[in-house]
Amino acid sequence: MTRKSAFPPSVAPDARLLILGSLPGDESIRQAQYYAHPTNAFWWLIGEVIGEPLPDLPYAERLERLRAAGIALWDVIAEAHRPGSLDGAIREAVHRDLAGFVAALPDLRAVAFNGGEAARRGRKQLAGVQGLALIDLPSSSAAYAGMTRMAKRERWLVLRDHL
Repeated sequence: MTRKSAFPPSVAPDARLLILGSLPGDESIRQAQYYAHPTNAFWWLIGEVIGEPLPDLPYAERLERLRAAGIALWDVIAEAHRPGSLDGAIREAVHRDLAGFVAALPDLRAVAFNGGEAARRGRKQLAGVQGLALIDLPSSSAAYAGMTRMAKRERWLVLRDHL
């Protein structure tokens, strides 16, 4: 089984919102980019939140636009065994120190979890942290087909309240 590692955070010191995924998928790891799979709606969804056409921009500029909007990206899991890209296949996960990370961001207002696995694991790690809104979002992955893209958009737009 292949051991996979996540990326460093994309964060500015004045971040107000942290979006946490579980662990990057194979295409993201191959490209060394958050949410790189072409069917993943993340860049469209978060672009709708901040009112910018993020999917049309080069990756480095997407990250810069998020940081400028006060949005940080990271993953709940630092590394794990996982064949393929599905969260259900994650085994022997090593988790991040999320409590320590959020404590170092004094302007942080909310933590949003991109999908059920990120929420399940992330909420456990942040259980003792006070003063943050914790928001469960439907996964931006096309593998989560239980909701249309537009229905996901409506749920993701709540993030505007925390910017």
